[in-house]
Amino acid sequence: MTALDFIDAPTPNTDARRAPPDMILLHYTGMQTGPEALDRLRDPEARVSAHYVVEEDGRVFRLAPEERRCWHAGVSWWKGESDINAASIGVEIVNPGHEWGYRAFPEVQIQTVIALLADIRSRWTISDHRILGHSDVAPRRKTDPGELFPWRRLAEAGHGLWFEPAAERIAALGPPLGPGDEGLGVHVLQAGLHRFGYEPAPSGTYDEDTRIVVAAFQRHWRPEKVDGIADGETRARLMGLLQLAQVESVTGVLP
Repeated sequence: MTALDFIDAPTPNTDARRAPPDMILLHYTGMQTGPEALDRLRDPEARVSAHYVVEEDGRVFRLAPEERRCWHAGVSWWKGESDINAASIGVEIVNPGHEWGYRAFPEVQIQTVIALLADIRSRWTISDHRILGHSDVAPRRKTDPGELFPWRRLAEAGHGLWFEPAAERIAALGPPLGPGDEGLGVHVLQAGLHRFGYEPAPSGTYDEDTRIVVAAFQRHWRPEKVDGIADGETRARLMGLLQLAQVESVTGVLP
C-alpha cells in the first residue's frame, strides 16, 4: 500500500458535526491547477472546503480534521440525507475537470486515493455503498469525479461497490428505456434508483430528472456509456448493485 505523508494546509471553512461521518464523497477539483484549488478551499470568502486534496503527483494535503464538518457537497441528497456535508468526509482529487481539459487520473494519484480511503476507513464505519461521487449526490449540478475516474479499480482494492452482469442477465431485460417512455418498466427503474440512494421518487414517466439520474448512475457504474438511456446493461448493473448493497447493509461484508 502507498505510504501516506500528509501536508497540513489548514482551512478555516469548517463547523461542527452532528454525528460521526459514515460516507466518503469524492470530487475532482475542476480548476486549472492544484495550487489554485487549494487556495480556494482555504479562502474564507469562498466558503468551500474539503478534508483532503490529492495532487496528481500523489501528495496529500490535509485541510481539516475529520471530526469537523467541511463544506464540499452543496445542495445534495442521498438516501434521505440532505446534509451530505454532515455525513461525509470530502476528498478533492486534482483534475481540471470537464471545463478545463478533463484527463485521466495518474496512476500515482489513484494509488494515493486508495491508500487514503483505507486510512479513513480505519477510523470510521463507512460501508462500500457509502463511497460516492459528487455527481451521485448532486446529479443535476455536478459531473465529478466523472467517467474517467476508475471506480472499478477502487472497488477491486476493497473500496466501493462494482458489479459486472452476465450477458444473459442483460438480454433478459429487453429493450432500452428512455425519455418519453411510461409504464411499469420505468416505475421499476425509478424505484430501484431511489432505493439505491438517488433522490427522485418513482413516477412511472421517464422525465428529464430520470434521464439525469440515469446518466449519473452510468458515470459511476457504467462509464463506457453515459447517455441517460437505461439499456439492459445499465439496468442489470443497478439490480446487481442493489443486491450487493443489501447484503452489505445486513451483514457488514460483501459475499
